[in-house]
Amino acid sequence: MMQIGCSKFIKKFFFIFGVLIFIFSCSSNNQSKEKILNSPNFIFILADDQGWNGTSVQMMHNEIGSKSDYFETPNLEILAEKGMRFSDAYSSAPVCAPSRYSIQFGKTPARLSLIRVGMNTDHIDHVGFISIPKALKKINNKYRAAHFGKWGMGSNPSVLGYDISDGPTKNKHGNFDNNKSQWKNVIKKNPKNIFSLTDKAIQFIDTCSEKKIPFFLQISHYAVHSNIESKSKSYTHFKEKPKGNQHIDPGFAAMTFNLDESLGILLKKIKDLELEDNTYIIYMSDNGSVPNIPGAKKYDRSYNYPLSRGKWDAYEGGIRVPLIVAGPGIKNGSESSIPVSGSDILPTLIDLAGNKKIVVSEIDGGSFASVLFNKKIKQIKREVDGIFFHVPYKNGIAIKRPHSAVRKGDYKLIKFQDDKSIFLYNLIKDKMEQLNIAVQNPQKARELEKILDSYLIEVNAPKWKDGITWKNIPLEKINSRY
Repeated sequence: MMQIGCSKFIKKFFFIFGVLIFIFSCSSNNQSKEKILNSPNFIFILADDQGWNGTSVQMMHNEIGSKSDYFETPNLEILAEKGMRFSDAYSSAPVCAPSRYSIQFGKTPARLSLIRVGMNTDHIDHVGFISIPKALKKINNKYRAAHFGKWGMGSNPSVLGYDISDGPTKNKHGNFDNNKSQWKNVIKKNPKNIFSLTDKAIQFIDTCSEKKIPFFLQISHYAVHSNIESKSKSYTHFKEKPKGNQHIDPGFAAMTFNLDESLGILLKKIKDLELEDNTYIIYMSDNGSVPNIPGAKKYDRSYNYPLSRGKWDAYEGGIRVPLIVAGPGIKNGSESSIPVSGSDILPTLIDLAGNKKIVVSEIDGGSFASVLFNKKIKQIKREVDGIFFHVPYKNGIAIKRPHSAVRKGDYKLIKFQDDKSIFLYNLIKDKMEQLNIAVQNPQKARELEKILDSYLIEVNAPKWKDGITWKNIPLEKINSRY
């Protein structure tokens, strides 16, 4: 009897012990999984001068003009099918350098006093400001960061926390000649360094995967900025393809296709390494497309149509851009109409990385992570309610008038500094910005003008003065601020 009782006791003991081991194992696995998801990988792909309708992804479900009638980007279509596209996404400026600064620091060009290309950047605290890599490393010091391609900023990527990079590269490193030759297609095996940049990215991903460390990778392509370059095969394809009513340049179409090919290489690599469940891929452009090819040529209808104008202006064609995000927890094939901007990228990545301790002050962006996870919110929470654009100089190529703008909700207000005139648009009804409703809706016009003026004063933004170009002169020597 004692032996039978002892045997039962032993069996019961091992049963309970086994159950405890199972529970502990499950708990450990869950904790491990949670830990991995709290340190996801990020791949941020930044195209150069790619307009809202510069791909074959229809960015707005009820606007056929939000995709190209000629270009082909099949891999971006795949990314959109796996994630969320934003119909109302904005670059922070209609030109590259201010837009790129805003992405890294979450601050508008107005706050940064960096409002155009070719400005002196000595006044910017490149070391002290929290950048994307610095923020991620504060959350998890194992993060490794890389930047390949066009930097287009002052200082060096390493100062902002990038462990590996191509250095402080500019347009010239992507084969840019500022003359008429830039608009004539040239056949190359590695157009705009698209594929050599992708090779570097693949090597970086492989290294991080082998070492099992989380990473942030930014690939800032030189495409589709001029000079126009493409592979021979893709150029032949688009030369033989019937042109669209909207987009007609075969070289530009071929270069766009080659850029998309590089995305396909990255998507395959992430799948082969089984990193899909722990990697967010963000695709965006630094500003809108040039309104025409050649870029300075007069035009009847912009390449960005139905949006107005293009690069260099704070009209929709210059600032509304493609934005697609895919990754764990994001509903396949979803779309959001909530306005977001480049300055929202930093706080969004901080949230996606599982932040529980970092607070970044004096930024203009807000996190749209909850939007990605289909939580029902109507707008992004930002320190100042609105998305701001500041172009306080006369640009000889574009509209040639200093102006600023703010988007809030359905409305956008543009204010010209030379004569203080204002233009108010309801972008839901009038994305082409053709009907100025400032007179019909004076209350809304006053509200947005006050928000815009107050913001420019609050951030001590550069103020337009006739004759000032802001180029290459230290800011303190100009002494013109709000």
